[in-house]
Amino acid sequence: MRKIFIVSSIVVTALLLLWGYFWLPALFGFVIVGPVIAMGIQDMVQKKQSIKRNFPVFGRLRYVFEDMRPKIQQYFVESDTDGSPINRNDRSVIYQRAKKQVDTTPFGTQLDVYAEGYEWMSHSIVPFDFHSMNHSPRVMVGNKDCKQPYSASLLNVSAMSFGSLSGNAVEALNAGAKIGGFAHNTGEGGISPLHVKHGGDLIWQVGTGYFGARDENGNFSPEAFKKNALRPEVKMIELKLSQGAKPGHGGILPAKKNTPEIAAIRNVKPGTTVFSPPYHSAFRTPCEMVDFIKQLRDLSGGKPVGFKLCLGRKSEFISICKAMVQKDIYPDFITVDGGEGGTGAAPPEFSNFVGMPLLEGLAFVDNMLKGFDIRQHIKVIASGKILTGFHMIRAIALGADMCNSARAMMMAIGCIQALECNKNTCPTGVATQDPELIKGLDIDDKKVRVANFHKYTIESFVELLAAAGLDEPRKLNRHQISRRVFMNEIKTLEEIYPSIPVGSMLRDVPEQYKKSCESASADKF
Repeated sequence: MRKIFIVSSIVVTALLLLWGYFWLPALFGFVIVGPVIAMGIQDMVQKKQSIKRNFPVFGRLRYVFEDMRPKIQQYFVESDTDGSPINRNDRSVIYQRAKKQVDTTPFGTQLDVYAEGYEWMSHSIVPFDFHSMNHSPRVMVGNKDCKQPYSASLLNVSAMSFGSLSGNAVEALNAGAKIGGFAHNTGEGGISPLHVKHGGDLIWQVGTGYFGARDENGNFSPEAFKKNALRPEVKMIELKLSQGAKPGHGGILPAKKNTPEIAAIRNVKPGTTVFSPPYHSAFRTPCEMVDFIKQLRDLSGGKPVGFKLCLGRKSEFISICKAMVQKDIYPDFITVDGGEGGTGAAPPEFSNFVGMPLLEGLAFVDNMLKGFDIRQHIKVIASGKILTGFHMIRAIALGADMCNSARAMMMAIGCIQALECNKNTCPTGVATQDPELIKGLDIDDKKVRVANFHKYTIESFVELLAAAGLDEPRKLNRHQISRRVFMNEIKTLEEIYPSIPVGSMLRDVPEQYKKSCESASADKF
């Protein structure tokens, strides 16, 4: 190919020069041919890409097609049910509800109801009248030590930082939360002016980088924390231990997204890649962690304080439970993030192979809190691919009190799953800091869409609840969701994730948890 290109270039150049000798305007042909020849020479000279070196000019098509592949896959190859990470059916429901369009489907389900993994809920012959039920159920978060309990919606915006998201996206989410009466988690990037501009309720997340609560050396600062924690917009405070996308890794803010505005909020150097540490420097043991939660609650004036984690070693969570019982100090809530979660940049090994999936993690956390007889002090929040009313039903049946959603909220404000969140090239202006791309996201339009999505998803949840013959979310349990585990074998979630008796971890530890419990200590992780 290199020889063909060299010979062709010489021949074409000679022909043009000869033609130009007889007819001068023919030399304008070099306007087209010249750049092509220059590209070919550049391809042959460079040494980094073998394809381009061996196939000058034509080799560039390989990289064009590689860039186009995800788009072609999504729009022309995938079926409605096999798209990843979120299939077309679920994306369509989110878009339809956000835009107040018809969200019904014709001609029956497209799912294979006899396939392994298919799930369904049990309905009742005597369902409740959906129209007579409370269409906006709420959960009171706050235990015996909380002085400012918060009445939370069953569905809220999960943690996404300003930096990962554009300023317009943050504003649209917060303004939508204000309209719909639900909460907006700030993510670990700190509280920006955009988070408070529209007055939506905030869940302030404090991560390992302590952004918004740190001193010049990056350590936790009680004074800086108190200043933000006492803001009236902050309704709850979440201590992030780990997240589903990259548990044990720490957050990543790519240099391209670290603008001077974001750097000032985080107190870091602009234009640099910011790595949050994988662990907290403010505590090193379960007891120290429980004391730290109490410190945060006291500094905030008694607001609800909890922590978020993606489950890893079971013994470490049991250690936290032992510390809570020993000190009689409890977080107001625990957010369980699933390994399938994630909205931003993460190494593929961490995204794909680290962290317990949501359903297993949720069932385990609920079991442990009941087993240590401390469930009554703590609300549980499920986070990890919560997209529809059924996903909420399933999570609450497994033990959650409420749910958080990130990717569905992104889609409600325009995300098309372009999978460019980590490149600063998001075409919809949702996950980028490029000012030209951000202009495409209109805040006034998208804030209404996110409020619409929330409203109709909650109503879908309530309608499913009514169909099951239940009038309150707390009456859901694991018996009410079934899963096909084999072609002719069906099990309920109770059979797959068995519940344990209240207080059993304090008396007669169930066999499946004995080994983890024996290795757990309140004095070390």
